[in-house]
Amino acid sequence: MPTASDLGERALIQRITGRLAAPAWVLVGPGDDAAVVEPQRGTLDVLTTDAQVEGVHFDHRFMPPDAIGHRALAVNLSDLAAMGARPRMALLSLVLPGALDVAIVDGVLDGMLRVAESHHVAIVGGNISRSPGPLMIDVTAIGSIGRRRVLTRRGARPGDLVFVTGTIGDGAAGLESLREGGNGTPQETRFLYPEARVRAGMLLASNRAATACMDLSDGLADGVRQIAEASGVGMSIEAEALPVTGEVRRWHEARGGHPLEKAVAGGDDYELLFTVRPSHLGRLRAVQRLVGTLQLTRIGVVTRERAVVVRYSDGTRELPPGFEHFS
Repeated sequence: MPTASDLGERALIQRITGRLAAPAWVLVGPGDDAAVVEPQRGTLDVLTTDAQVEGVHFDHRFMPPDAIGHRALAVNLSDLAAMGARPRMALLSLVLPGALDVAIVDGVLDGMLRVAESHHVAIVGGNISRSPGPLMIDVTAIGSIGRRRVLTRRGARPGDLVFVTGTIGDGAAGLESLREGGNGTPQETRFLYPEARVRAGMLLASNRAATACMDLSDGLADGVRQIAEASGVGMSIEAEALPVTGEVRRWHEARGGHPLEKAVAGGDDYELLFTVRPSHLGRLRAVQRLVGTLQLTRIGVVTRERAVVVRYSDGTRELPPGFEHFS
């Protein structure tokens, strides 16, 4: 199989763009200096970007290329979900080592296009550049939302209830398991192929059920702090209410860690953390019916005091730190 240098920039671009399909609202797609798209009437654009860097976000030793591509787009769609937006399009920039096997590029695109197809996202353009070091994948995703439907981190108020979608702690446990050699656990799959909660985010926004929302890329602890700081409030989280699976609890217990503390601090879950007025619980029940089997779990309450704490059976403790790139 040839390398990126063997093919060259133009052949690589043709190899990628030949696999992209453009809906009718893409007037000028990949291959020109810029994409031209028809705006969606009556909505606002929501834009987000996220880079995946080899050695920081992924490791070729245990991450197949399609998982790298899957994550590169899914993490951006998770940000759109947190805003309540409907994903629409994406731009892709690849920074490739010259010696990189083209089969890896093909695999990255395989994973990315599967996610794009499942969420009706058009990849409308991008860029390829040479890297003297690691492989880097940078995605910009654009979604749309009604003017009065935008979710932010700033809307939580004292007395609001705190909820989270799905389960937490799976991503961190999956990453640890893969680093130890891997044994095919569901948590490894959750880490490799995270699911952006796009439908849940859109419903929370369209039903006006949530007052604040954030995705959990860097862990529940980080998300709780971010919403509390942005909203000027505190939060009290009930440890025993956290939706942590038995497998994840046993994983951490076997390694001498406190399973709930690990679940709170760990990242890579890409669930949604959101707050709800008690008077809007009827709206939330409507969302629950529409998202089917996806859990929406109440885990705490927003407080007037600015402290952010976790209540365990043996007492109250300060929230542990979440993931930070430069810590």
